[in-house]
Amino acid sequence: MKKILVYTPRLTGENRRDIEKAAECHGYSAVFCDGIDAATVEAADAEIILSADPRLPGAAPELKWMCCAFAGVEPFLAPGAFANSKALLTNASGAYGVTIAEHVVMVALELMRRQMDYNRVVAARAWVRDLPIRSIRDSRVTLLGAGDIGREVAIRLRAFGPKHVVAVNRSGRDAGDMFDETLPVSALDGVLPETDLLVMSLPGTPESRGIMDGQRLALLPKSAFLINVGRGSAIDEAALVGLMTGGHLAGAALDVFGVEPLPVDSPMWDCPRLLITTHVAGNMTLGYTVDRIVAMFIEDLGNYCAGRPLAHLVDREKGY
Repeated sequence: MKKILVYTPRLTGENRRDIEKAAECHGYSAVFCDGIDAATVEAADAEIILSADPRLPGAAPELKWMCCAFAGVEPFLAPGAFANSKALLTNASGAYGVTIAEHVVMVALELMRRQMDYNRVVAARAWVRDLPIRSIRDSRVTLLGAGDIGREVAIRLRAFGPKHVVAVNRSGRDAGDMFDETLPVSALDGVLPETDLLVMSLPGTPESRGIMDGQRLALLPKSAFLINVGRGSAIDEAALVGLMTGGHLAGAALDVFGVEPLPVDSPMWDCPRLLITTHVAGNMTLGYTVDRIVAMFIEDLGNYCAGRPLAHLVDREKGY
């Protein structure tokens, strides 16, 4: 029987049963592995793989479809990543919007309401109540990246009454009614000086690498806030630390970094007004996210077996 290899952490018993049922319905056997060594062995004759581990397609000469359980697929685009270069590649873009958007709301409020400062006050057992704070209400919000994550962020921020919400994407194509306007990346330099809150959710592509360099970071108002939940490579980290140390930007929250784990001697740990989280905004620790990944895989399994286009197919040229 044709094989589907599943090497994905945090699957519930129900998730496994749903995958098994769908596999059997289409004439496949689902093999679940809990370790990379076993998964590498099972990959040898697998036609389909559901996993986020980029080591597996290189060990699967019979592979026809690699379903990446992450939204980002950069490791799968490396030369030689696939033993069968003709295998299809899909991702789980659309599964992470909810958890990442909630993370954005959390850190935006922490920054604007000075929670890091109040944490220090409480740690010192002091009683301070008068630190000036800011609000999302009447703020000018720019979403750099207007895909599933950007849209889910916009939906939630709308509830707080921002003054203006702008989407910035590659083409400037209308990103939907959650945004007051959609602009192309070529207009970014004109948008940044009018931004109070910049939320970055860009995929890792050559175009996004270093997009927020020192010059662009300096275009943001001194009072602006920056949040990055996309890729660490999109920001010039040294320039950001330099600007923030010099008093530019009211605060920043980074969940992603150019090098991960962030080295213990990185100056970012001591950067003032910088809220660091350890790439937790979009992992698989939320049950809803895992359920969505499984549902999307089952949907595309039906497409694959019927010869229809896969709904979550990755464009290798674009990288997403």
